[in-house]
Amino acid sequence: MLSPHPLAVPPQLDVLQPRRQRAILRAPFKNTQLPDGTLWLVHYRRRSGFLLRFPGLADFAINQAATAVSCVPAPDTTVATVEHLFLNQIVPMALSQQGRLVLHGSAVNCSSRALAFLGDSGQGKSTLAGHFASHGMPFLTDDGLFIDQLGDRARVVPGHRSIRLWADSEQSLLPSGSKKADEVQSTSKGRFHADGVFKHCGDAINLQCIYVLRNSGVDSVTIAPMPKAAAFMALVNHSFLLDTESSEVLARHFSQLQTLIGTAKVFSLDYPREFAQLPQVENAIVAHAHSLPDSAL
Repeated sequence: MLSPHPLAVPPQLDVLQPRRQRAILRAPFKNTQLPDGTLWLVHYRRRSGFLLRFPGLADFAINQAATAVSCVPAPDTTVATVEHLFLNQIVPMALSQQGRLVLHGSAVNCSSRALAFLGDSGQGKSTLAGHFASHGMPFLTDDGLFIDQLGDRARVVPGHRSIRLWADSEQSLLPSGSKKADEVQSTSKGRFHADGVFKHCGDAINLQCIYVLRNSGVDSVTIAPMPKAAAFMALVNHSFLLDTESSEVLARHFSQLQTLIGTAKVFSLDYPREFAQLPQVENAIVAHAHSLPDSAL
């Protein structure tokens, strides 16, 4: 029986002794690739739950209830890399298995309402979160967007207190010499803890709306409402899911997305990918959020 999401709690991690990854003879039920086609994550089913392999980095075994995780790192994998994979990949999938709705996106606190940004890797979610967080609107999360549905309101639950940025975003948003967290082997993004530059919001707040990022080369900020069918598919494509073969898990997840679309407005967002225009992008987004009916901004 699946756990209801009010009982969802982050899983406990047990890191075991490093060992070279051994060949797994059974077929995976899912492969995840990076945008460049590189194999990133291989999903296996076990009698006791699941095994998620990050090739060359680590294996994570997750029990069926997704409440406990053990990790066997590869011999050269760093502690920071294990922590990164656990926080940014394993925890979101585990909590989704427990019943919480988790999307691949960032969110910021704009006058006590959450604005969420969904998009593929490299489309600007973290850059927007970092810009807002350095201009008086704290970020709630940079990657795993945790949402609880409370009646006719959706609420964003804060994630961990760090933002990951590509080098160009780092140079644009941060003063020279800003301190990074330890580097990880799975990405060239730098990780920056919330401090004097990036403010973090540690309180759960109501979700105002969701912006699905596009990158079609526009010359100005473009925001448009998404039809419900298109919004639903966008949310599906940006969901964290562990067991993608379980009809019960999928039915529950799709029901959560339908409820979310009924309570939170979803818009497409496109804007010029030029750092100098970020203040204008911020102004356009905030003005749009202010214009929405029933807005407390």
